[in-house]
Amino acid sequence: MRVELAKTFTFEAAHHLPHVPPGHKCRRLHGHSYRVEVVVRGEVDPELGWLMDFDQIKQAFEPLRLQLDHYYLNEIPGLENPTSEILARWIWERLAPVLPCLYRVSVAETCTSACHYYGEGTPP
Repeated sequence: MRVELAKTFTFEAAHHLPHVPPGHKCRRLHGHSYRVEVVVRGEVDPELGWLMDFDQIKQAFEPLRLQLDHYYLNEIPGLENPTSEILARWIWERLAPVLPCLYRVSVAETCTSACHYYGEGTPP
Protein backbone atom coordinates (compact mmCIF):
# COMPACT_ATOMS: atom_id res chain seq x y z
CA MET A 1 0.00 0.00 0.00
CA ARG A 2 1.46 3.38 -1.07
CA VAL A 3 0.70 6.43 1.10
CA GLU A 4 1.66 10.02 1.74
CA LEU A 5 2.08 11.37 5.25
CA ALA A 6 1.96 15.10 5.92
CA LYS A 7 3.11 16.96 9.01
CA THR A 8 2.65 20.70 9.46
CA PHE A 9 4.94 23.05 11.37
CA THR A 10 4.81 26.77 12.11
CA PHE A 11 7.36 29.44 12.88
CA GLU A 12 7.56 33.22 12.97
CA ALA A 13 10.28 35.10 11.11
CA ALA A 14 11.16 38.42 9.53
CA HIS A 15 12.62 39.01 6.09
CA HIS A 16 12.78 41.34 3.15
CA LEU A 17 13.21 40.59 -0.54
CA PRO A 18 16.25 42.52 -1.76
CA HIS A 19 15.76 41.83 -5.49
CA VAL A 20 12.22 43.09 -6.00
CA PRO A 21 11.79 46.54 -7.58
CA PRO A 22 12.20 49.64 -5.40
CA GLY A 23 8.87 50.56 -3.83
CA HIS A 24 7.60 46.96 -3.75
CA LYS A 25 6.08 46.23 -0.32
CA CYS A 26 8.18 43.07 0.12
CA ARG A 27 11.39 45.06 -0.17
CA ARG A 28 10.63 46.51 3.26
CA LEU A 29 11.39 44.52 6.40
CA HIS A 30 8.30 42.55 7.43
CA GLY A 31 7.35 39.29 9.11
CA HIS A 32 5.22 36.24 8.53
CA SER A 33 3.66 33.40 10.48
CA TYR A 34 5.05 30.68 8.24
CA ARG A 35 3.39 27.30 7.85
CA VAL A 36 5.54 24.46 6.49
CA GLU A 37 4.11 21.12 5.42
CA VAL A 38 6.51 18.21 5.05
CA VAL A 39 5.20 15.28 3.02
CA VAL A 40 6.78 11.85 2.78
CA ARG A 41 5.63 9.15 0.36
CA GLY A 42 6.23 5.43 0.22
CA GLU A 43 5.11 1.92 0.93
CA VAL A 44 3.52 0.97 4.25
CA ASP A 45 5.54 -1.56 6.21
CA PRO A 46 3.22 -4.60 6.36
CA GLU A 47 4.41 -5.55 9.83
CA LEU A 48 4.18 -2.09 11.43
CA GLY A 49 1.20 -0.88 9.42
CA TRP A 50 2.76 2.52 8.74
CA LEU A 51 5.25 4.25 6.46
CA MET A 52 6.99 5.93 9.39
CA ASP A 53 6.27 7.38 12.78
CA PHE A 54 5.08 11.01 12.51
CA ASP A 55 7.58 11.77 15.27
CA GLN A 56 10.43 10.98 12.84
CA ILE A 57 9.25 13.84 10.64
CA LYS A 58 8.99 16.12 13.66
CA GLN A 59 12.50 15.23 14.85
CA ALA A 60 13.90 15.83 11.35
CA PHE A 61 12.31 19.30 11.09
CA GLU A 62 12.95 20.50 14.64
CA PRO A 63 16.59 21.62 14.11
CA LEU A 64 15.43 23.68 11.11
CA ARG A 65 12.56 25.21 13.05
CA LEU A 66 15.02 26.28 15.74
CA GLN A 67 17.20 27.95 13.09
CA LEU A 68 14.25 29.81 11.56
CA ASP A 69 11.84 30.66 14.38
CA HIS A 70 12.02 34.31 15.44
CA TYR A 71 15.04 35.04 13.24
CA TYR A 72 15.76 37.42 10.38
CA LEU A 73 15.85 34.99 7.46
CA ASN A 74 18.14 37.16 5.29
CA GLU A 75 20.97 36.56 7.79
CA ILE A 76 20.81 32.76 7.45
CA PRO A 77 23.32 31.35 4.92
CA GLY A 78 21.46 30.34 1.77
CA LEU A 79 18.48 32.57 2.57
CA GLU A 80 19.87 35.95 1.58
CA ASN A 81 16.86 36.31 -0.79
CA PRO A 82 14.27 34.37 1.25
CA THR A 83 11.34 33.96 -1.11
CA SER A 84 8.93 31.12 -0.37
CA GLU A 85 10.47 29.22 -3.29
CA ILE A 86 14.03 29.54 -2.02
CA LEU A 87 12.96 28.76 1.56
CA ALA A 88 11.16 25.59 0.40
CA ARG A 89 14.27 24.39 -1.47
CA TRP A 90 16.49 25.31 1.53
CA ILE A 91 14.31 23.15 3.81
CA TRP A 92 14.23 20.31 1.26
CA GLU A 93 18.03 20.23 0.97
CA ARG A 94 18.35 19.79 4.73
CA LEU A 95 15.53 17.26 5.17
CA ALA A 96 16.24 14.99 2.19
CA PRO A 97 19.32 13.34 3.77
CA VAL A 98 17.38 12.38 6.92
CA LEU A 99 13.99 11.69 5.31
CA PRO A 100 14.80 9.53 2.28
CA CYS A 101 11.12 9.23 1.31
CA LEU A 102 10.66 13.03 1.28
CA TYR A 103 8.15 13.92 -1.42
CA ARG A 104 7.17 17.57 -0.97
CA VAL A 105 7.92 20.65 1.11
CA SER A 106 5.30 23.40 1.12
CA VAL A 107 5.88 26.87 2.54
CA ALA A 108 2.96 29.22 3.19
CA GLU A 109 3.70 32.75 4.27
CA THR A 110 0.05 33.78 4.40
CA CYS A 111 -3.29 31.99 4.67
CA THR A 112 -3.74 32.22 0.91
CA SER A 113 -0.22 31.98 -0.59
CA ALA A 114 2.00 28.90 -0.65
CA CYS A 115 4.83 27.31 -2.62
CA HIS A 116 5.03 23.52 -3.16
CA TYR A 117 8.54 22.21 -3.84
CA TYR A 118 9.11 18.64 -5.02
CA GLY A 119 12.89 18.53 -5.23
CA GLU A 120 14.95 17.94 -8.31
CA GLY A 121 13.80 14.85 -10.17
CA THR A 122 10.83 14.17 -7.89
CA PRO A 123 7.70 13.77 -10.01
CA PRO A 124 4.67 15.67 -8.66
